[in-house]
Amino acid sequence: MKKQILIAGIISIAVASCSKSTKTESVENPDGSVTTTTTTVTQGPEDIIDSTKIDKAREDVKAKVDEAGNKIDEVTQKTKEDLNKAGKDIKKGAQEVGQDVKDAAAKGAGKIEEGAKKLKEDLKN
Repeated sequence: MKKQILIAGIISIAVASCSKSTKTESVENPDGSVTTTTTTVTQGPEDIIDSTKIDKAREDVKAKVDEAGNKIDEVTQKTKEDLNKAGKDIKKGAQEVGQDVKDAAAKGAGKIEEGAKKLKEDLKN
């Protein structure tokens, strides 16, 4: 509905932009009489609007939109690569932490076993 109203407004402006101009010209003849000529010129919207400028502007806009799209694609690809690298770094760090935890648990289990043996010996005595 809004589009139809907008289109109707544009058409009415285009029709209203058609203008008539009257030009009166007086010329003195060699015998001394004056001849008056009136010319009416009607100018339509096609005379007012320069389609080559519109086409050039459209091409410029299209080129800029394409350029912006390409920049967005480049940034998206770089971001994807950076996130992938960060994910690999996090995975590697998690594996290192996991190994450290396993080592600490093994060391702690060894100490517990030693403590249990000493306790068993103390209880026997």
